[in-house]
This record gives sequence, structure tokens and C-alpha cells, in this order.
Amino acid sequence: MEFLQQLQLLKKNEGSSTGTVWQNSKGEIIVSSSPVDNKEIGTVISTDKEAYEKIITTAQAAFLEWRNWPAPKRGEVVRQMGDALRKEKQALGQLVSYEMGKSLQEGLGEVQEMIDICDFAVGLSRQLYGLTMHSERPSHRMYEQWHPLGIVGIISAFNFPVAVWSWNSALAWVCGDVCVWKPSEKTPLTAIACQSIVAKVLKKNNLPEGIFNLVISIQD
Repeated sequence: MEFLQQLQLLKKNEGSSTGTVWQNSKGEIIVSSSPVDNKEIGTVISTDKEAYEKIITTAQAAFLEWRNWPAPKRGEVVRQMGDALRKEKQALGQLVSYEMGKSLQEGLGEVQEMIDICDFAVGLSRQLYGLTMHSERPSHRMYEQWHPLGIVGIISAFNFPVAVWSWNSALAWVCGDVCVWKPSEKTPLTAIACQSIVAKVLKKNNLPEGIFNLVISIQD
């Protein structure tokens, strides 16, 4: 299908990534089939323990750098991600519809939600305000300052395969956090497609590996 080629999806795909680099894994093979026609779309190699440990280590190292970027500059990266999603809206919406089983309009609507949250996060990157308060000590003031948390884990369900991830990750990114996304094993290809779209933005901005991480595994 043309939209699969546009999104750079293969018959066999790696399911572990630190951003622009796909990690080799010896995990179980996940077969993605469409509920629309029961046809196999592609397969994904799930994340094994070794790949997972490498991803987490890389994410922690990236956080130490990413948290020091000014919030508006982090917002600029997210703005570019929103633009990249706009360019791929039709193809990604078709994939969401075909892999998950919702209508095409709902698939397109879900991608639009991703674009909208990126726009919101860009504005938020310039509004991370803090309170200032008077102190009981003469010539002193107290102020409130926000600090990034670190690695943010995101687990999303199959019925909203991309929107839920974006709601959390876009806000986490502008706040200086890095993300590890564990999508549903029922819709792994939509996650891989998102990873490929975001990877182009990460590469363009020379960002360190580990800001956006993908872990696809099978739930026990």
C-alpha cells in the first residue's frame, strides 16, 4: 500500500529506538494484522532486555543535556514535529485506520489531535511561569521554579494508538523531559511510523540520541 511506503514501513521492522537509531533486538516477533480485512501488514521485532537497558541508559544521558536547553528552543523542536506530522497527516491517518480499525475520518482526526497538542506545547514553552513571594527576611524574595523530572514513561492503548502518546510527550519535551514510549503491541506500526517522522526532526536539529525513545514489547 502506498501509505505504508510513504511512512517507510517494511515487512519486517525493528521495534526499539533511541531516536534516530534503531536498536538490534532478539525479542519476539509481533505480527500486525488489520481488523479491516485480516491481512498481515508487517512484523515487528519486540524489545529484549539488552535493548531496553541500552535505551534507558541513552535516555538518561540525553536528559542531562536536554534539560539545559531553554524552553523556547525545546518548543521550536516541537513546532517542527507538528509541521512534520502535518505533511504526513493523510498517510498516518490511513495507517491508524487500517491497523487499529477505526474509520478513516477518526484516524485523520487522531493525527490532527497530535498536531494540535504540538501547537499547544509550543505556546506553553514560553509560559512556564513561577510565582514570586515576599519573604519575612528583609530585602529577600522567594520564587517558584520548575525543574524537569527526567525520563517520562508513556504507555498507550490500541484504541488511541498515537494521540495519547502525543498528549504526554509534547508537553514533557517542552518541559525538558525525555520520553520512553511503550505503545500497544496491537498497533506497533503506527508507533514506528511516528518514530520515523520525529527522527527526521531530531536529526535536522542535531539533538542527542535518547530524547524520544520507543520500546515495543508484548504484554504478559
